[in-house]
Amino acid sequence: MIKNILFDFGDVFINLDKDATVRELANAGYHEIDEELYPMIFSFEKGLLTSLEFVKMAQNYFQGIEEKDLIAAWNAIILDFPEPRLNFIEDLAASGKYRLFLLSNNNVLHIERAKEEMGEETYKRFRDCFEGFYLSHEMKMRKPDAEAFRTILKSHSIQPQETLFVDDTLQHIQSARTLGLKTWHLQVGKEEVSEITKYL
Repeated sequence: MIKNILFDFGDVFINLDKDATVRELANAGYHEIDEELYPMIFSFEKGLLTSLEFVKMAQNYFQGIEEKDLIAAWNAIILDFPEPRLNFIEDLAASGKYRLFLLSNNNVLHIERAKEEMGEETYKRFRDCFEGFYLSHEMKMRKPDAEAFRTILKSHSIQPQETLFVDDTLQHIQSARTLGLKTWHLQVGKEEVSEITKYL
């Protein structure tokens, strides 16, 4: 029986425009982008790189590029938080059936951008839905892994077999399964978050 639901913020609730960085670099006059750069861009947009790490790595690809242009590219993430998703989470929280928790793989900048785009009131509505709200960077972790899951489970005396972890990343799903959590592999773009109700 599911009593707790642990959501991954970055994959489930935020839509990132993967081309935003490339467009920003092109606007600064850097049009020749090697395909090897794309995995790095993907990594930083998923919250796996800091701005300084991004600048250092990108300077290897773009000779003479100004740091301010790289910072602008790093800040070019486009966020989207659809209202229906917020309504679904609020309804789920209001039902009182489940304890809701959130693990964010995104860094502080992403969270601040989300707050800015959603507005303070909407962001507060969102945060109020969760009993626990964890940023992997604050936990000194780079991704949802076994250690992150153990920390959350222990902090709230959660039984893993009573907990559903929702994500679209198979690697994270596997980490959760290893600890005994139930999992829902969300196909972002094909299934809306509300599809989770079929599992509950």
